Amino acid sequence: MPNREDTPVTLIIRDALVNPPTWFASFRDLTLFCTIILRIDIVIESDEVDTYYRWIRKRGGMDFIQDFVRPGSEDGLRLDTARVFPRTIVTDRIVPENAHNLIARIESRTAPRNPWQRPDGR
Repeated sequence: MPNREDTPVTLIIRDALVNPPTWFASFRDLTLFCTIILRIDIVIESDEVDTYYRWIRKRGGMDFIQDFVRPGSEDGLRLDTARVFPRTIVTDRIVPENAHNLIARIESRTAPRNPWQRPDGR
């Protein structure tokens, strides 16, 4: 497993992706994997911090969330419903059918690059 401690990364998840049609269990799986395995800090980007904090906390989703931030205030890799900022992975929901794909895309964008590796991965 690559060592990511040298390059801290923040995953910024847009608040709309916490709501249905997202499955909350899939949201928790994604945040757990990114925090524990990929060692990525996760924040929720929202204009309505209090509302989302209470909603997520009530469902047990704060275990792997470090903070809430205002839109555009944090630099990092984004998971959003639209490409508003650079380094954004666009999705309309987090569900069992796409959670693995989202994790793979997050991992590919946060893994340290090996300067000796060819573009085709060999």
